[in-house]
Amino acid sequence: MATAETREPGALRRFHEKFIVEVRLMPASGRRNLFIIAAVLAVVGLVAFFVILDSVSESDGLSAIDKPIQGWLEGMRSPTLTVVMAVVATVFGPIAMPVIVLVTTVWWGFAAKHAWRPLLLAGAMLIGVATVQILAPVIGRERPPISSMLLEVDHTPSFPSGHVMGATDFLLITTFLVFSRRRNPISTVVAFVVAIILVVATASSRVYLGYHWPTDVLASLSLSLVVLGGVIAVDIWRTVRVEPSES
Repeated sequence: MATAETREPGALRRFHEKFIVEVRLMPASGRRNLFIIAAVLAVVGLVAFFVILDSVSESDGLSAIDKPIQGWLEGMRSPTLTVVMAVVATVFGPIAMPVIVLVTTVWWGFAAKHAWRPLLLAGAMLIGVATVQILAPVIGRERPPISSMLLEVDHTPSFPSGHVMGATDFLLITTFLVFSRRRNPISTVVAFVVAIILVVATASSRVYLGYHWPTDVLASLSLSLVVLGGVIAVDIWRTVRVEPSES
């Protein structure tokens, strides 16, 4: 006769265990350093956002870079580059990006032993979307002239960029959640470099195609640092336990 320890767990227990957060052991110094990194990212991102917002509101300071950079990118326009930028903008746009996030989180949730990381990714993406949806109408910044737009006309508020924040949140948070569990520093660095290149490509495409000012995308990058810092802090708080000291 099977004992309680050997008896196969019931369906309810198996379902519950699917959502148990995995516990990771880490030295106290490593855990503390990750909290420091999370705090630095959040503070730097928040300060940068308000500095950019102030310059945009007062039409001075950092906003002085908008027209020169936009003009420089417009001078680089070519049929081939426009196609590349349009593809990047479409992949990380408001139609494809939600599908990518949904497929990623659903697949990851079923494939992973624990659902913590896909749920955390989904929650962070929702926070990012909500942030843009709240801030953009309140700030109400106008986009560049319609004559600069290479695709369809867009009259929605420009600041911050939803495209850029969505792409940045997804790429950086996914990279962190995947590679924070791996011990190969080289693969982690390569993954973050690739993610940053894609972020820069997305940000550049929005300015190149004429839909955002450079400070719009910089504001989105700043807010994404805040979200990333929050994700790191929550993940470390919930999953990392300090290794017991050796006697």
